[in-house]
Amino acid sequence: MCGIVGIANNQPVNHQLYEALTVLQHRGQDAAGIVTSDGQKLFLRKGNGLVRDVFHQAHMARLVGNLGIGHVRYPTAGSSTSAEAQPMYVNSPYGIVLAHNGNLTNTDTLQADLFREDMRHVNTDSDSEVLLNVFAHELQMQRAHKPGAEHIFAAVEGVHRRCRGAYAAVALIVGGGIVAFRDPNGIRPLVFGKRETPAGDEFMVASESVALDILGFERVRDVAPGEAIYINEGKLHTKVCAQDTQLTPCIFEYVYLARPDSIMDEVSVYKARLRMGEHLADQILKRYPNGEHDIDVVIPIPDTGRTAALPLAHQLNVKYREGFIKNRYIGRTFIMPGQQQRKKSVRQKLNPIELEFKGKNVLLVDDSIVRGTTIQQIIQLARDAGARKVYIASAAPAIRHPNVYGIDMPTPDEFIAHGRDEEQVSKLIGADWLVYQQIDDLVESAQQGNPGITAFDCSVFDGNYVTGDIDGGYLDRLSLRRSDKMKQSRDAELNPDQSVIELHNHA
Repeated sequence: MCGIVGIANNQPVNHQLYEALTVLQHRGQDAAGIVTSDGQKLFLRKGNGLVRDVFHQAHMARLVGNLGIGHVRYPTAGSSTSAEAQPMYVNSPYGIVLAHNGNLTNTDTLQADLFREDMRHVNTDSDSEVLLNVFAHELQMQRAHKPGAEHIFAAVEGVHRRCRGAYAAVALIVGGGIVAFRDPNGIRPLVFGKRETPAGDEFMVASESVALDILGFERVRDVAPGEAIYINEGKLHTKVCAQDTQLTPCIFEYVYLARPDSIMDEVSVYKARLRMGEHLADQILKRYPNGEHDIDVVIPIPDTGRTAALPLAHQLNVKYREGFIKNRYIGRTFIMPGQQQRKKSVRQKLNPIELEFKGKNVLLVDDSIVRGTTIQQIIQLARDAGARKVYIASAAPAIRHPNVYGIDMPTPDEFIAHGRDEEQVSKLIGADWLVYQQIDDLVESAQQGNPGITAFDCSVFDGNYVTGDIDGGYLDRLSLRRSDKMKQSRDAELNPDQSVIELHNHA
């Protein structure tokens, strides 16, 4: 999970890219980067940290030009070196920078092919650099002195032929324009918008529609599966560049990843989460018909549990209360790279309001339960605040399978629900009872917003991988890279003084 943005303006784009990245910050807190172009040169600033920490006034002043792309990084491999911060750059052909959200599932094969056949060197462990080099090679094969839309689309066709997995990407070509494309399954989100100005039309592409909203771009539509768009000299060119396409977006975007005020593939994330809460309420009422439950209050775990908790409380006819105050300056614990850091941050992040818990039977609503470490500590916070009983409702089903499409979930044996039923999980986390969302109800919650979506990627819940290329061997190799023990080992080897790579050394 990362956030990407590209803007083609009639005016400087540096500050607008910055603003867009701050809105997409929830999609990655590990690193951030912006590249702009004046039509002849590229100007790059990237580094580890939040957007506000990476870009200072001096950096912004040097990011000149009316074209630009940006990226906020979430480390899918667990490491957090500045060398893997995006966008990434190759000088041939033309000079190309690219930012990517997702994960390629055939990276090893592609990297070998790039070296042996394409004679290209990949300098990092990032699959984004692999994707960039595949696109650059396919574009170079067009042999065009100056690329037109037909050359861009032919290159993206080559990308689709060679690459597997999930990828939503935005690229900038020196002397050309902005390119954006989405994998043939449309797993990761990508949307584009338009803004009319006296100087001509301006265009923007981003991971979420909320980024368009804050900059005054009108949302046109989502980029279709396998589609590429090319923005050059104020004109928009589009083409579906893959033969076999099917829209199967990641269901976890609607559960947790996206902001509630975004619209993805014509589905309101906010409304989808409201429906998740309604389905959870139906489950509880089936378990306790005629209002026989003893829940006194429904309290969401901020922020992503909040939307589902509202209709749940309404249908149960119990009070909805904000029982936890969130420290806004602590990152999202789910996307923190190490288990020790996740554990430490929970008590720093949330503080209970005692009067909402003392002597009450409390139903806590969370978006999902992954390792169980966070929810276990939150339950203890509720008990320490005086709760008599603590119940848990998860807006997502039990997570039992790794994600291979760009979400750095742990190895299967690190999932608390791995090999356990609902009652066993409830005991482990210290809850009095636990209710999970049913997968059919989850799909219906999102699908109701766009009946045209016939399937979602629900692999973290059901183990069915929509790209059809995932086997046990791949998952075993992935587990070795993603285990917390391996991450801690890699992080210990990082050089804390490693400098940021920049094209023009804008330190």
